[in-house]
Amino acid sequence: MLTINLDVTDKEILKLLQTDASLTNKEISYKLNKSIATIHERIKRLKEQGYIKRIIAILDRRKINKSLIAFSQVLLNDHASKTLNEFEREVAKFPEVMECFQMTGSFDFILRIATSDMDAYNDFYRNKLANLPNITTVQSFFVLTETKSDTAYPL
Repeated sequence: MLTINLDVTDKEILKLLQTDASLTNKEISYKLNKSIATIHERIKRLKEQGYIKRIIAILDRRKINKSLIAFSQVLLNDHASKTLNEFEREVAKFPEVMECFQMTGSFDFILRIATSDMDAYNDFYRNKLANLPNITTVQSFFVLTETKSDTAYPL
């Protein structure tokens, strides 16, 4: 388990950064009552060990004209490694696809797709997704309201 190497201070740093990655080392050191040098070294180590993959800004999707979110379940016509890899490689190229997960159950993949509106989704579906080989079925669901959208994992 990855968290074996994390002590209380590491976990507190990660909690703070998940909530606000713009915090400076000085601000974190003040909140945790640790030296700035300690915080700097710990964050550096957490990045090197892969606990922190990247630091990003989370945008308001409505303000950047990505109001329509669809979850599309995709069933492929075979499950050969080549087919799965090809689908993953090609779907990852589409900027509309925000997430792609291989799943257990009735479908092989679930995609989170962000577009400006239904016309843009239709264009994406007809001219990109539907053109990929080996797709048997795509079933899409559209988000009506967003009750919770969190990016922070509980530690």
